Amino acid sequence: MNNENDIIKTDVLIIGSGCAGLISALHLPKDKKITVITKRNVERSDSFLAQGGMCMLDDESDYDAYFEDTLKSGHYENDKKSVELMIKNSKELAEELVGLGVRFTRNEDGSFDFTREGGHSKPRILFYKDITGREITEKLWEEAKKRPNIEIVEYKKMVDLLIKDNECFGAVIKDNSERATEEEFVNRDHGKISVVFADYVILATGGIGGLYVNSTNFRNLTGDAVALALIHDIKTKDINYIQVHPTTFFTEEVEDRNFLISESVRGEGAKLLDKNGERFVDELLPRDILTAKILEQMEKDGTKHVWEDLRTIPEEELKSHFPNIVRHCKEKGYDVFKEPIPVVPAQHYYMGGIAVNYNSKTSCDRLYAVGETACNGVHGKNRLASNSLLESMVFAKNAALEISESYKEQRSEITLPDLSLYEDSEKLERIYGEKVLRAIDEADKYDNDENAKLVRSKISRKYNY
Repeated sequence: MNNENDIIKTDVLIIGSGCAGLISALHLPKDKKITVITKRNVERSDSFLAQGGMCMLDDESDYDAYFEDTLKSGHYENDKKSVELMIKNSKELAEELVGLGVRFTRNEDGSFDFTREGGHSKPRILFYKDITGREITEKLWEEAKKRPNIEIVEYKKMVDLLIKDNECFGAVIKDNSERATEEEFVNRDHGKISVVFADYVILATGGIGGLYVNSTNFRNLTGDAVALALIHDIKTKDINYIQVHPTTFFTEEVEDRNFLISESVRGEGAKLLDKNGERFVDELLPRDILTAKILEQMEKDGTKHVWEDLRTIPEEELKSHFPNIVRHCKEKGYDVFKEPIPVVPAQHYYMGGIAVNYNSKTSCDRLYAVGETACNGVHGKNRLASNSLLESMVFAKNAALEISESYKEQRSEITLPDLSLYEDSEKLERIYGEKVLRAIDEADKYDNDENAKLVRSKISRKYNY
């Protein structure tokens, strides 16, 4: 991507390298140049962090129950067509991933070993240990690196979109390698600003966790695409629908992110306890309801956390199914085989975002959005556990297929922006972050769900405008 004139041309520009961005790249035409940029390195996407798994409809007899579970978790505000498309395409997607080498856990007879999580009426979740997201994303990444038409460029961040007359021409990007620790980036031109022209742009920038003090997200996920959508009058949807994960490991230490204690742990039998070691809630309640119960118990007990007891799960199952959780707790001084661990709610997932149709197209021509930064209404007001990986890939494939089928070269022209406007990264990040948080607060004024607003208000923010 080096160009002394700071102008680069590609066919399709994908902003983000999580599973949504990568699978869309793999389904675009092989005769087109696909450029994937990522703000940090590929491993710093939330896709890598997904512990629990990916839902799949294994038996048609489960369709109605799965559909109902998704709607119930979403408070029946889900887009039903989106839910239908997600569920009906789940098996085909799972088979494709297996074909790419994804090692979902299997039973002795070779059949898939499904697990269950909160909000699910039966086991229907594929998994690989407690690193399902990493397993999927790594395999997609490995395949993408084999394709000569796909270029993956790390440590490049989007600072603006090139929009004229509701049509996208590309993006302004900035070198972000000052954040890199890898030796190969030491001598790169730190902070260099470039313009990338593209026939199509796919936004796959992830969530907004970096705008919150306590979040399971990587800190570099700051809702940049949502902020730019607001700035350029691109439609957004359910912008204040934020999910707080009920159980993250509590620590007084300043960490890069909150370590998630997977929903699957409770699905396998872990119990939540108050300060007296007494169980106080049904652990398999939908996340938003369970989060409210935990926050209520913390206030009642006058504590900063509650306790999660994993000793109800057989030791061998803990070791095989949740090795990373066992390891992390041990590093923090807790032996999950002998004692409960401290857990606290933290911002986790963004159901809202840039409004898209069933093929992930935004209200702006030649611009698509996929994954957590997009909102097609599939999750409603609260996401059902382990629907995120599935939804992001199903609709990312749809985006790639629509682009492929209707591909037209960009022939219009646009005036180049003043690149000096993007020199102060810290100022830009604050402007964009506050833009998103203000929009969330404005939407909250019209939200009658006092419980959801209460939960959101208790999660501290990075910016207090």
